[in-house]
Amino acid sequence: MNPLSSIFGAVAGARNALYDRGVLRSRRLSSPVISIGNLSAGGTGKTPFTIAMGKLLQARGIEFDVLSRGYRRQSKGVLIVDPDGDVAMYGDEPVMIATRLGVPVVVGEERFLAGRAAEAKFPGRLHLLDDGFQHRQLAREFDIVLLAAGDEQDTLLPVGRLREPLASLSRADAVVISEEMRCALPVEEGKVWRVRRRLVLPEPRPLHPVAFCGIAKPEPFFEQLRAHGVDIAAKILFADHHAFSLRDVAKLKKTAQEYGADGFICTEKDAVKLRNFSQLEPLAVARLVMEIVDGEAVVDQMLRRLRLCPKPA
Repeated sequence: MNPLSSIFGAVAGARNALYDRGVLRSRRLSSPVISIGNLSAGGTGKTPFTIAMGKLLQARGIEFDVLSRGYRRQSKGVLIVDPDGDVAMYGDEPVMIATRLGVPVVVGEERFLAGRAAEAKFPGRLHLLDDGFQHRQLAREFDIVLLAAGDEQDTLLPVGRLREPLASLSRADAVVISEEMRCALPVEEGKVWRVRRRLVLPEPRPLHPVAFCGIAKPEPFFEQLRAHGVDIAAKILFADHHAFSLRDVAKLKKTAQEYGADGFICTEKDAVKLRNFSQLEPLAVARLVMEIVDGEAVVDQMLRRLRLCPKPA
């Protein structure tokens, strides 16, 4: 292992050991917390999975909220997300979750304080903790960890993308992998959940668009577009969580003119940050949908662990 990764791993391991031994203590909310996290730095599909899990809970009549850090938001403190508000205030993914699920989403650097605020305003709800596996300051009753393809062979930051080694999956109550992944994991088979991913494109849509995105792993997006028969005129990559500007819009429009494109196509995560830029027309939004295989059984397993009686769908 690279010396820098070894140092990173030693620090992460020492911190986890302090929590495991009770030297560092996690704070607990009144209602159960279900954490949805990962081992690698971005690109595992936590947001689509949170939405998929949220829809399964809603089908059971179970009320919940979502607690998030609000990564790269231009604000501080605890805020309740307004789905129609300024994305820069809350972060792109919290706005996307609030829009798709229609549930309270509360952002805060300290997720415990966000949870306290949620319980004061929306009492009696479960909490879904976004990106929570490493956020051990907040106690959780159920830990879900998503693995991306290649995580099992990756190395620790800063050389690789892993925040923790694969052995940390021993803390997880469930490990989520794609349906086609075949790899040996250090967890019991009963704890492995599988998901299917699919890209949903709107109709009608541009036939020869400029495709662009600002996500952690952009290439699969372009590959999926081509698999759907999209004839990409040009593709433009932005950094993950990129905040779009008028200059970016001008660049996209210029590219469309240069390549004879008849419109634009981007991800849902990008689209929420472009709501005030009507100059990009027509703009098609591709939505990544995640389906949890045997979702009903998965929810039953989780609710039994939380000692909640599953309600009929």
